[in-house]
This record gives sequence, C-alpha cells and structure tokens, in this order.
Amino acid sequence: MTTDTDGDSGDPPLTIDELAARAGTTVRTVRFYGTKGLLPPPVIGPRRVGHYGRDHLARLALIEELQHQGMTLAAIERYVRRLPPGLSHHDLAVHRAVVASWAPDTEETVTAQELRRRAGRPLDEEDVERLVAMDVVRPEGDGYRIDPGLLRLAVQLLDVPLSEKAILAARTVLTEHSRAAAQELSRLFRAEVAERTEADVKSLSAHMQPLIVQALLTTFQRSLRAEVHQWLPESAGSAGSAGSEEGRPS
Repeated sequence: MTTDTDGDSGDPPLTIDELAARAGTTVRTVRFYGTKGLLPPPVIGPRRVGHYGRDHLARLALIEELQHQGMTLAAIERYVRRLPPGLSHHDLAVHRAVVASWAPDTEETVTAQELRRRAGRPLDEEDVERLVAMDVVRPEGDGYRIDPGLLRLAVQLLDVPLSEKAILAARTVLTEHSRAAAQELSRLFRAEVAERTEADVKSLSAHMQPLIVQALLTTFQRSLRAEVHQWLPESAGSAGSAGSEEGRPS
C-alpha cells in the first residue's frame, strides 16, 4: 500500500494524534489497525515522527463504514487485502460509497460540527452550499440532514471543477442506469432462487451483493476510461492514461 501524506495533495502531514482526531477515533485504534495491516505505515519524518495523510484518513473512513455494515474484524481484513494496491484517497472514497450502498437508505440529522467531522476536512459556507445544491445535505433547524452514504463522495466532488448542474445531471444518469441494471440482475437471479428457502435466499443475497457492486464498479471504471480516451486529444489521452492506470483497479 502506498500513501499520500503531503505529496501532491497540498495538505500538511498529520501526526498520529491529529489523524485520530480528524477520523473521530483514538490513537490506540489507529496503531491497532496498523499492526493488523489495515493501515499502511506512516512516512517517518524528522525526529522519528510518523506522518499520515489523506490516504490514511480515507482508509479509516472505509474501515468505519465496513464496521457499520456489521462486518467482523476478520472480514474487514479480508476485504482490505482484496483491494488493488496503490489506491488513492479518491479511489478509497469510491469504495466507501460502494460499501455504504449495501445498507438500506438512511438519513441522519447532525450538527454543523459533526457534519465537518464526517466530511473529513474543513468546510466553509460555500462548500456547505454546494453540498446542499447536490442534495446530499439539507439544513434542518440548527443542524443538517445528511445522506451518510453519499457525503464523503460529495465532499470529494468539491474539488472537481464541475457546476452543481452538471453534478446533479451526472447523478441522475447514474441513478437511472444503476436502477436498470439492478432490475435486470434481479430478473436474472429470481429464477435461480425460486425454489430455495427464505434463509438460502437471504444468504445468497448477502454474498452476491458486494460481489456484484464491485464488478459494476470495475466495469464502469474501465468503460469510463475508454470513453474519456475517445474524446481527449491523443497527447493528453496517452499522458493521462499512464497516471490514471496507477492506483486503480485493472
């Protein structure tokens, strides 16, 4: 596993205490995850101080989401071991969103302080307004109504030079096509489970859903890369492909 501490992100590196505070966990937990191989080691700086970065925060957020889904530590270890090597914090955010999609649709009301902690980064008023425009955050009294499964992914989009209109249009496209794929897959598997007991159907669903979601994610990433290469200039496409291949599922 590679890490991004300060590197190209422009963010200052974090100490282990700062990392734990940003992630809403404890130093002891961070160290425990490190011993289990769930977190890559820090970059050792002057005075032997470990430096952490966005990738560590993203991995902690992913682990937290896996725990929310009820996965045991052993299951989380297996999941993390199967991740492609060299994933960036953007890739990890996508995986976290995929994991969150396994759960039923839920919304929560949080304070402004909790919203910023869940976001994993500082948010100014303009950032919050953009999240509201994306329909991921809604003001409610003194707090906010949030969609936990989409919040982290939407926060990543704050750094993307796209208008709220384009982001909402993209979300509509993804929602419609995802629903169509889900309906087709449901029809496909319905015949396979027609004669099975209810317990068998639930067990099959629990095992198949994460596999299908991962397959859809990988297929979509490959398809999107192919589409982007068609409309990018030849030079930009070849230069971008070298960088985009690194740290992404193949």
